[in-house]
Amino acid sequence: MKNLDHLNSILLVDDDEASNFLHSIFINRLELDININSALNGQEALDFILNKGVEKLQLPCMIMLDLRMPVMDGWKFMEMYEERVPLELKEQIDIVLVTISDNEEDKERAIANPHIVDFSQKPLSDETFKKLIKKHFSRAFA
Repeated sequence: MKNLDHLNSILLVDDDEASNFLHSIFINRLELDININSALNGQEALDFILNKGVEKLQLPCMIMLDLRMPVMDGWKFMEMYEERVPLELKEQIDIVLVTISDNEEDKERAIANPHIVDFSQKPLSDETFKKLIKKHFSRAFA
């Protein structure tokens, strides 16, 4: 766990545009000075990270990753993330798995993955986001 001091960008990865929109509202309610970006599947998220990685201000500090998506699901994203994202970028990103799945195997896989720092059940709320951000970014609310 990185417990970074500063959170400047969150990437929401979910094929449900309504969820991304709602989560953006919840994050904005926290009144933090952060950029919120979204991707509709793992491939879009991977492309975003690889393209924005050179622009340090746009690189997400936190990724909220859904599991069940078309094109590239969350688990395939994690495989490609491991293979293609440079270590220097991985060291700056916390990944939180966000899913409606109550599958114990998914939870165990998440816990076993060194890049996934947390696991949260949908639906999320502004309080859930506040707890996650506070937990992983100690000075976000300072």
